Amino acid sequence: MPPGFGVLAVIEAEQEEMTEAAGLPAYEISNHARRGQESRHNLIYWRYGDYAGVGPGAHGRLHLNGQRSATAAIKLPERWRDRVAKTGHGFAELTAVSNDEAAREHLLMNLRLSEGLDLRTYEKRWGKTIDATKTAALREQGFVAQDGERLTATPNGRLLLNRVIEALL
Repeated sequence: MPPGFGVLAVIEAEQEEMTEAAGLPAYEISNHARRGQESRHNLIYWRYGDYAGVGPGAHGRLHLNGQRSATAAIKLPERWRDRVAKTGHGFAELTAVSNDEAAREHLLMNLRLSEGLDLRTYEKRWGKTIDATKTAALREQGFVAQDGERLTATPNGRLLLNRVIEALL
């Protein structure tokens, strides 16, 4: 394990080994399931698909009128209910997501998954590539692995995922 990881990293690694041994591998950085029993709901947003946030305080990402949009609902249930009764929706915010921001979110979400990021799909969807010199440096440090067009965070990379994503961006 790289220096500076500390006790919490050791505990995290032990927990990962225990869940794996129990037949519950991590399919996402904080979710474990038997193969084929992964949460389809979770996979939609980790794969950066469209999802509607329904109910008080919910968030969503949807294509509306050809534009990726971020939605955020009113948090307080009574105010949300009153807004729905008045306007037909409970949105507090409906914001256009720029292509750059969407590409950033896509990278962030996909690297949380054990299946990682399909670089070809990412480039096709957003017109952006991940810098090969950055991925090479992260591979050399043991934080990412690359198999063809698939980029994944290693167990050590998942422990420092925010730093890994920052380095890639």
